[in-house]
Amino acid sequence: MAHKITEECISCGACEAECPNEAIFLGEEIYEIDASKCDDCETCMDVCPVDCIVPAG
Repeated sequence: MAHKITEECISCGACEAECPNEAIFLGEEIYEIDASKCDDCETCMDVCPVDCIVPAG
């Protein structure tokens, strides 16, 4: 299951830098996850300082 980034995102970029699948990108206001590239490795969840990355389902 892919993950999503909630509105609590502070746009720090920590998740984008650590994503091994390059699934995370900066959207208009916050970072977003391309579900087709996300393989549920949870690396982004581990590095997020505000715990705003959650399962998408």
